Amino acid sequence: MLRPTFRPRHFLIGAFAIVVVTAGCAEFEPFDSSAFLRDIYEQNLGAEQAAQLEVPFELDAEIRDFVAESIRPAQDEERRTEQVQHFIFDQLGLQYSLSPTFDATETYYGRRGNCLSFVNLFVGIARELRLNPFYVEVTDLNRWNYRNGMVVSQGHIVAGMRVDGKLQTFDFLPYRPKSYKEFKPIDDVTAAAHFYNNLAAESLINDDVDSALEFAQVATKIAPGFDKALNNLGVTLARLGRIEEALDVYRDGLEMDPQNIAILSNMVRAYQQAGRNQDAQEVLSQLGGLRHTNPFFFIYQGELALASGDPERALESMKKAFRRDSELPEVHVGLAKVYLALGELESARHHVGRALKLDATHVEALKLATLLQDRAAVLGEQ
Repeated sequence: MLRPTFRPRHFLIGAFAIVVVTAGCAEFEPFDSSAFLRDIYEQNLGAEQAAQLEVPFELDAEIRDFVAESIRPAQDEERRTEQVQHFIFDQLGLQYSLSPTFDATETYYGRRGNCLSFVNLFVGIARELRLNPFYVEVTDLNRWNYRNGMVVSQGHIVAGMRVDGKLQTFDFLPYRPKSYKEFKPIDDVTAAAHFYNNLAAESLINDDVDSALEFAQVATKIAPGFDKALNNLGVTLARLGRIEEALDVYRDGLEMDPQNIAILSNMVRAYQQAGRNQDAQEVLSQLGGLRHTNPFFFIYQGELALASGDPERALESMKKAFRRDSELPEVHVGLAKVYLALGELESARHHVGRALKLDATHVEALKLATLLQDRAAVLGEQ
């Protein structure tokens, strides 16, 4: 079932426009971006299912009242932007948590969340203060996870806003220097699809395939043609044994992005599962001809090599990932796995420690740390 939805009576300032009404006295007539997004939900999914969906940036009445009591909006945009950040980080004391992804209301009450959770809350509160924030996808950091032989896709989202005419971005990613190069502003509809795609990816990672299917289907219906959600829908169908359906979804995704590495990689796996080895080889050849710069691709290649019993080749791939971005905890987790397989426990401990320094909440790094502690205890007894 979809998660419970929070439905406020009113919402201020849309993603793209502020309408000024001059009848009587001049005042803001807020654009109801929440209602607009719900209209899109209803058009794309039908009234019954749309009624169950969450608007990621929506605040309930209690939060909006507390914001109004806590913040006296400054006149200039830059100061109001500072007020939003002060409210979130100082007054609320928001803490980073890798998963799950929360909407704005859940983030507020839980006082924790990941990057997209933070952006949802930031957008909601900033719009309350007559600011005009929007979602931005960081296209040079697309996050992948390798599970059960398939690649799960997630994007990285930050908040964007023009403050006094200057474009600024606002992020909550504590373990990474802010060195992003490629940004793509996205509308609220695409942002909502990212939200549900994140839920699908997290469900897949947690082996909750039924929830993953529901969330991925919602994401692809909200924003048809969203390649990351199409990839995760294909992965889910393949996990359910519906291989031909998965291949059809992957083909749809490749129409949006013919060089999508995650989809191509998953097509190889699906063709292999279907016994269509010639088709798998053709896609592998296509993959080999692409220029790979994303460190997650090499992590994925290293995981494949490790699963096939070739730790030396896995190490080569993980080192390529390291050369592309040494500040990703996933890179160090990958290296730790390889060194553990090679029996180089000190190197494995070093990279687990590095991963946890970059992100103390990283689930895989914590599991590896426990495993290495147990291994050390066993060796100490011998």
